Amino acid sequence: MVDHKVDIAVIGAGIAGIGIGAELARSRSVIVLEAEERPGYHSTGRSAAIYLKHYGNATIRQLTARSEAFYRNPPAEVTETPLLSPRGELMLSDGSDDDLFSQHVEGSPLLTEISPKEALAMVPILRPEKVRRAAIEDASDIDVNALHQGWIRLMRKRGGTLLCDARVSSLKHENGRWLIESPAGTVSAAIVVNAAGAWADKVAAMAGLTPIGLTPCRRSMAVLPAPEGYDVTGWPLFGPARELWYCKAEAGTLYVSPAEEDPVEPHDAYPDDMVLAEGLDRFEQAVTITVNRIERSWAGLRTFARDRTPVIGFDPSAEGFFWLAGQGGYGIQTSPAASRLAAGLVLGEGPGSDDEQTVIASLNPGRFR
Repeated sequence: MVDHKVDIAVIGAGIAGIGIGAELARSRSVIVLEAEERPGYHSTGRSAAIYLKHYGNATIRQLTARSEAFYRNPPAEVTETPLLSPRGELMLSDGSDDDLFSQHVEGSPLLTEISPKEALAMVPILRPEKVRRAAIEDASDIDVNALHQGWIRLMRKRGGTLLCDARVSSLKHENGRWLIESPAGTVSAAIVVNAAGAWADKVAAMAGLTPIGLTPCRRSMAVLPAPEGYDVTGWPLFGPARELWYCKAEAGTLYVSPAEEDPVEPHDAYPDDMVLAEGLDRFEQAVTITVNRIERSWAGLRTFARDRTPVIGFDPSAEGFFWLAGQGGYGIQTSPAASRLAAGLVLGEGPGSDDEQTVIASLNPGRFR
């Protein structure tokens, strides 16, 4: 017996699944299935997201740029509060990564090299001898929760349905429709959107398709008390060009990440104590403070395709199976543009320009077949 018959079923209620769900619900009946008891439990809910224009490859930068207008002036139907707040990103070099630092600065007109003295004024806990070169870029914190919850409300307002505790147990294509079994009921849909994050390859295998070859990678974060005698308000996010660690001041604390990308199986991620300790040691070597206490820590998963470019498009070997996966560490900042583009592809809308056609080609899952 079918409990829900819809045009489109979306698997996964993270930022990707909810974003496309809200877009598609404008004109189609949509249901979003979430395996956990609440949406955004894994990657979305654990992201210390920042809007950074130079981050990622050419395709990522295109999607980031196309998302800027949405972030600067979010639609009132999504949220009436700002989604961005000023932050800035400070890239550092101690001399050992000078070539990489130069590549970043020369490759991005958005990065402005500044003097070590200026960098130390921005972040006074940096060791002077560890700051040989520095560059700054405008960047902004993203209010991930406001965006995610706003899209959930909008999708529901447009008639879409969200089912939690609905881990997919069976996915079959029969008589031109997808039949999806879950503890929350059976869904019949003409199109299924695979937005399952770290589990996207497993969902594809369940549907009898060849996995893309996505790799979930763990990234950890430790929350430290703010150093005594310093007002951390207004500090930029800062770290070395080699991404051995990064630090972000947040609500009177310091968020410090080892910036690791350790391949793991899809799971409810948790920090590796040794990896966290090694990252904090690298951080300590660059600053004048000592890490004496960790208030809390967590880990999340960033899932990458082999070319570190998202996978967005219909699978060439299956009718009505659409990929929206492999966003890596760029999923939040690119989500407005990615959601619109993906929804357009699902609905059969053509590209608006030659540039968009190039982006679509770079995202197409057929590139791995």
